Amino acid sequence: MIIRLAEHDLPVFLGLAAEVEEWFGPMVAEPGFHRAVAGHTERGLALVADGPDGPLGGLLFGTGPDGRHHLHWLVVAERARGTGVGRALVDDALRRYVRGPATVEVITFGADHPGAVASGARVFYERLGFAPGGPAAPGPEGGSRQVYRLAVE
Repeated sequence: MIIRLAEHDLPVFLGLAAEVEEWFGPMVAEPGFHRAVAGHTERGLALVADGPDGPLGGLLFGTGPDGRHHLHWLVVAERARGTGVGRALVDDALRRYVRGPATVEVITFGADHPGAVASGARVFYERLGFAPGGPAAPGPEGGSRQVYRLAVE
């Protein structure tokens, strides 16, 4: 597996997004998602994990005006989930973009969201050292969301 900066990879992100729209709501046909991928790519804040059989995952990263870092979007292809792709993408993003001391935030499913268990997202972030924070605004599909935070020293 190779983690690289995204370049002309909108089709990769759209393919990954299509696999998770049931949990996150519409993205593939949303111009706002296309703009987000393009903006992150232009700023060097989009990563792609490639394997021998094609793309395995993608990540969009950013830093807010408050200095907090944000993992905006992370998806691993269904065929590659549980193989370390997500961890490799997050580790690469932390090495590239974060200098401690710092806080990295991600918004994921609330405990009562059906995707919380099916996706394994909450357990995934906890294994990486993220701790649950407060609630976040509901997702576009109406499901609950929660902030998770990682302190980087």
